[in-house]
Amino acid sequence: MSSPQDEALARAAVDALTGQLALAPKPGLPDPRDLGARRTRKDHCSLRWSARALAPGLAAMAAAARRTGEPTPRLRAELGAIGRCTEHSVGLAGGGHRGALWTLGLLVAAAALDPGAPSSEVTTTAKKIAAHTDKRAPRRASRGSSVSAKYGAAGARGEARAGFPHVRRALDALAGARTAGAPETEARLDALLTVMSTLQDTELLHTAGPLGLRHVQAGARGVLEAGGATTAAGHAALLALDADLHARAWSPRGSAGLLAGALFVDALATGVSSPARAA
Repeated sequence: MSSPQDEALARAAVDALTGQLALAPKPGLPDPRDLGARRTRKDHCSLRWSARALAPGLAAMAAAARRTGEPTPRLRAELGAIGRCTEHSVGLAGGGHRGALWTLGLLVAAAALDPGAPSSEVTTTAKKIAAHTDKRAPRRASRGSSVSAKYGAAGARGEARAGFPHVRRALDALAGARTAGAPETEARLDALLTVMSTLQDTELLHTAGPLGLRHVQAGARGVLEAGGATTAAGHAALLALDADLHARAWSPRGSAGLLAGALFVDALATGVSSPARAA
């Protein structure tokens, strides 16, 4: 049974995800400007609704971690079983968020194992959980794992087993932008672009191949080099990149899920609440 602390972690994770969804403009990703969410063909309101369907599963993951007390193979297997049930529930609520569930589930479990830990320790603990193999997982390869094998990309599993380096990069970008006086929305957009600039996004590799991935990475770097979302030049470059990805129907969904993970860890450390909380 989950405790109030477990449920609070789940709410913080869902707030982080809905906060990511609320950002605009997000290049090639669903945001409040449009109801048709591009490649996913999900209505933006449906994505927000289905995000909330993650809460019971995330609370159960936190409870499992609290009961187990260590990042063991048993915990990894239990998180996998809960995650598969949660995917089914989210599918009934409208679908989406598979990558975010993987990231947030591991980070929520890590936070439950060590309440009050700094962000670096949360990602390190998540790495220890992800290091174990889920022996109960279905034998069939997922699209992400197939793409990872084809192109030699780390993929979601590799990102977790490396201790979520792109979550840490997003946290550094958030801190840097805030220190420079950027408004919160622009700071979060710069964090997203920072992830996009280097992530080997398997969704992009599937739809656009290696050349397309490099095109998106270069576009994200171009926005940051122009000053990021806070400057006139950077904002213009961001809108141009968004229009380009729209036209090509390319969606960097892996970056979005990792940004949600960063916003969750950031909320644990700073108490910064998501814009979605007030929505």
